[in-house]
Amino acid sequence: MKNQKLKLTIISALFAALVCVATMVVKIPTPLNGYINLGDCVILVAAFTLPCGYGFLAAGIGSALADVLSGYTAYAPATFVIKGLMVLVVYLVTKLLKSNKPNFQKILSGVLAELWMVLGYYIFEGFMYGFAPSLANIPMNLIQGVAGLILAVILIKVLEKQKVLEKLRIEKQ
Repeated sequence: MKNQKLKLTIISALFAALVCVATMVVKIPTPLNGYINLGDCVILVAAFTLPCGYGFLAAGIGSALADVLSGYTAYAPATFVIKGLMVLVVYLVTKLLKSNKPNFQKILSGVLAELWMVLGYYIFEGFMYGFAPSLANIPMNLIQGVAGLILAVILIKVLEKQKVLEKLRIEKQ
């Protein structure tokens, strides 16, 4: 049990670092000082792979750290919550569906997680800039969400085909 917790902590820290790097490497500016990035891809892979609490922390810490390191410090607290809750959305949808169609679960939970991200940033930016101006970032966040979901589904398929998750012996709870 102790070794499993240590392994999950280490893998979660690696996911947080990957989220941070994926968020910082490609940055396409959006109208209200934000940016489109590839971090959501790694967040969704973490959500599909790790137990909920570990995935939440990996997504939240990695994304918030990217904001701080990129000069978007005002966004960091909201980003921590929004990105962490994306993992919770994936977890809850997966638990509610209990389907024998894992691809459907991943796509539906990923779509809902990305819609949460769009709504979360709209609300946060609405308080920062006003709700009417915040509408300008919705299309950009949707593009980020769609790209993140497509890449995550492809990446998780590759990881499953190569049996990477089995080799790591990650047990989802």
